[in-house]
Amino acid sequence: MISPVSPVSRSIFRDGVVSSGERKLAEETAIAITYNRVTHAVMMATPDNLHEFAVGFSLSEGIIPGADTIEDFTVIEAEGGVELRMWIGAEHMASLEKRRRRLAGATGCGMCGLESLAEALRPIPVSPAGLRFAPEAILRAVASLGPAQSLNQVTRAVHAAGFWTEADGLVAVREDVGRHNALDKLYGAMVLSGHAAANGVVVLTSRISIELVQKASRMGAAIVIAISAPTALAVRAAEASGLTLVGVARGDGFEVFTGGWRIGA
Repeated sequence: MISPVSPVSRSIFRDGVVSSGERKLAEETAIAITYNRVTHAVMMATPDNLHEFAVGFSLSEGIIPGADTIEDFTVIEAEGGVELRMWIGAEHMASLEKRRRRLAGATGCGMCGLESLAEALRPIPVSPAGLRFAPEAILRAVASLGPAQSLNQVTRAVHAAGFWTEADGLVAVREDVGRHNALDKLYGAMVLSGHAAANGVVVLTSRISIELVQKASRMGAAIVIAISAPTALAVRAAEASGLTLVGVARGDGFEVFTGGWRIGA
């Protein structure tokens, strides 16, 4: 399997001194996601946690209703990338083919290639009631993510998505060069391990864009926290779905944009 990290030679110009050496960089690989031998999407992603990625992507995109819908899964390495080959039932494949007919060209990162604005802004599930967290708990959740980013500590070039609960702390964290890929990997990891997103908070290292709100809502999350700010569209979508959106979360505080009733003493 392709390593998620590759050493690269480079020259260093610093403080008037020139030196040379290696730096470990995050790998970026073309990953084709196929169902019944039909390619649905090609994503540029970090080549690790690929089973979780396949499950999380399939669920967050609404292609399957549950992980057990995937009848078979295989990772196929090929020149230039990796294929995540899945087999799903005829009824789910028929729904996917109907959806594919609405797509203009190949899909890729985020929502590229979508012909219909209605598809891009598809309805978001209503968030569950979830739990109420004190402001101090939100800060602890944010603080827990950085030390757990093992890939980013080496490369300084990947995003992370984590799931934190008050009882267990950081339950899972997944990293990727793509912020939405990291969240899909986390989703897959949580489903496969039996964790319910409403029982804790989802923590992100990126800005919160509309596709992250859509994916988090499909996860069943009630609270999403990010170290950066959300987009205005993400805030409107979160408000409509009842999702609590916390942004600009740093060591000294955070900002609550929607669903503030879940944050309190």
